Amino acid sequence: MHRYALKVEYHGAPFAGWQRQKDVPSVQGAIEAALARLEPRAHTIAAAGRTDAGVHGLGQVAHCDMARDWDPFRLSEALNYHLKPSPVAITACARVAPDWHARFSAEARHYLFRLVARRAPLTHQEGQVWQVKQPLDLAAMQRAAEVLLGQHDFTTFRSTICQAQSPIKTLDRLDIHEVRTAWGAEIHFDVRARSFLHNQVRSFVGTLERVGAGSWSPQDVADALAARDRAACGPVCPPQGLYLAHVVYPVDPFAPESAQRDRPRSPNA
Repeated sequence: MHRYALKVEYHGAPFAGWQRQKDVPSVQGAIEAALARLEPRAHTIAAAGRTDAGVHGLGQVAHCDMARDWDPFRLSEALNYHLKPSPVAITACARVAPDWHARFSAEARHYLFRLVARRAPLTHQEGQVWQVKQPLDLAAMQRAAEVLLGQHDFTTFRSTICQAQSPIKTLDRLDIHEVRTAWGAEIHFDVRARSFLHNQVRSFVGTLERVGAGSWSPQDVADALAARDRAACGPVCPPQGLYLAHVVYPVDPFAPESAQRDRPRSPNA
């Protein structure tokens, strides 16, 4: 078998999430169905992160095993053909070592959350951002975000159905900045860590929005974190503004030189 890394972009709205589920559409299911059109059999792919219903992917990474020795470009083109009309695209494909794993080989995940502050209803950005109607105090939000950096017990910001063995995680980055757009002030949250708890990013953003709106203070966020109690969390924001933006590996599988190095060699080479 030949293993391939796939960089995947998708719009999360039509899907019940990344993970394959019975009788409901999923991103994993769409890709596995496309793979079955190329090599008729049951396929099981693994991903760097299992995004929830409505969450988008910009740089999700998965791997698949193929019996045929596909040219990576041809494999991505064939998959994109069979993925239509689902809003899923393979934006890069590379051969990787047989023991390379999209989830377990990853060193970090980067999430982007997009929030738009304006009163008028959204048209073009509907379903791609979270809209709030009041202006937000970014400086207060950033001060509160800094409370969350580093290693903590994040029980407060963890879903009650989270299956992680420990609530202790290390948050490497939570930067908040404003982007001026034609449709209003767009606020971006750049969130980075090796791994995340279920609903952790959405719990962060929903709580920090309360700080920006003036309902919470940065000290309230510190107190919520220290409580280690899910009931102390602020609102969990909706999923449509969240994107799995990038996955970090020790060697980028999609860089031309690494893809060539990881390519299995012929015994006669």
